[in-house]
Amino acid sequence: MKDKSETIALVIIGAGPGGYAAAFHAADLGLQVTLIDPKKNPGGVCLYHGCIPTKTLLHFADVKRQSQEAAQIGLNFQSVGVNVEKLRSYKDQVVKKLTDGLGQLTRHRNIDYRQGRAQFVDDHTIEFTGADGEKSMLKFDKAIIATGAQAAMLPGIETDVSMILDAETALKLNDVPETMLIVGAGYIGMEMGKIYKALGTRVTIVEMTPSILPGADKDLTKIVASMHQELLKDSRFETKVIKAEKEGDKLRVTLEDNNGNHEEQIFDKMLVAIGMKPDSRRTSLEKAGIKTDDKGFVVVNEFRQTNKAHIYAIGDVAGEPMLAHKATHEGRIAAQHIAGQKSAYEPKVVPAVVYIGLAWVGLTQAEAEEQQADVTITRFPWSASGRAVAMGLTHGITKLIFDKKSQRLLGAGFAGEMAEQLIAEATLAIEMGAVAKDLELTIHPHPTLSETIMEAAEMFDGQATHAIKRTSKKK
Repeated sequence: MKDKSETIALVIIGAGPGGYAAAFHAADLGLQVTLIDPKKNPGGVCLYHGCIPTKTLLHFADVKRQSQEAAQIGLNFQSVGVNVEKLRSYKDQVVKKLTDGLGQLTRHRNIDYRQGRAQFVDDHTIEFTGADGEKSMLKFDKAIIATGAQAAMLPGIETDVSMILDAETALKLNDVPETMLIVGAGYIGMEMGKIYKALGTRVTIVEMTPSILPGADKDLTKIVASMHQELLKDSRFETKVIKAEKEGDKLRVTLEDNNGNHEEQIFDKMLVAIGMKPDSRRTSLEKAGIKTDDKGFVVVNEFRQTNKAHIYAIGDVAGEPMLAHKATHEGRIAAQHIAGQKSAYEPKVVPAVVYIGLAWVGLTQAEAEEQQADVTITRFPWSASGRAVAMGLTHGITKLIFDKKSQRLLGAGFAGEMAEQLIAEATLAIEMGAVAKDLELTIHPHPTLSETIMEAAEMFDGQATHAIKRTSKKK
């Protein structure tokens, strides 16, 4: 360890979407920033092992499906083959381009980027271990913890690690198995299932709850399930994995349903996608006296300060929802607060997207029913949208939830391909307190899927141009 210690103004531990956003914004506000991360360039799990490689491979899956369906509109392909090596290379190139770009932005802002890991020694000191293994002590005035999250694994399941994957290892595409069990039908499980099905793997999904994507409204997930019937044909719901044993070069997995019935199946690989847990244990937070809750999340206030006012925490490590865009927003808030600006984390809503045709934001129908909220719910079918019909997306739906009295938009949901492209308008509308008339009177370009928002808003008063008013009222 180096004997010499140094003092820095602001250290940020973790360079994912929250950490690098905080660093960039803090530097732009005139602060001296040191950013620490194990990777060569910023990006975090999102860019290296999550959001970006996943969406790259989902794009491949969509292109493959579209080429297979092209005959319906008069375009014929003799065959659609998959070159896994080329696909892997393309994915890696996308990741490299984006992370290299972040590295350039870091240098342009004169941010002191250090590749390595950090652990707290006390509430004003960290021990930094560089990529070369050399250690040094760094004293700091202020700090931001942005260490993200790790994949949760099945308790009590011990077998050959090469046969049991998490999202990170699955995205490497080291090989394409003939069969795969995916444990969990949340957003990770469903997105990875779509990818591996497109690669030719026979996928079986096991989920403890009664349906896919717990948390989203059932009328929306039902549409999504119908879009992915082939993927879900061998699925087991209200079922869990209780044992996984190596049998030659395969896995023998024992499943148990809610009635206690057991079933054994053989798979080449098992992908565990049961969620994420905060990465709050590897930085010795206890040595700095930083409080965490019973789930391991760092406890923060509206400014993202911990119980130590000069230490902040953002992103997945600081609480749910564990989403990159939430982390980025928190990073900006923390940087502004450290710079002395009036700023607080107070969004009305945080949008959620699953890149298999689902997006929602704000109040859900299930929550409205639980709260006995007096709401009006409108649903506009994409089968009445000219753009959707032209693109063959007639299965989709746009759903809006309004407060009956004030007519303010409280929630929105979209089921159908490209749902993620519609969610931002609904999010802004909720944040701005928009009412049904605001959305109805906003001229939307024709023909676009965004018109479905306008028409769903029109349905609040029963004057939808292209559909009959369809509402259900919850009192």
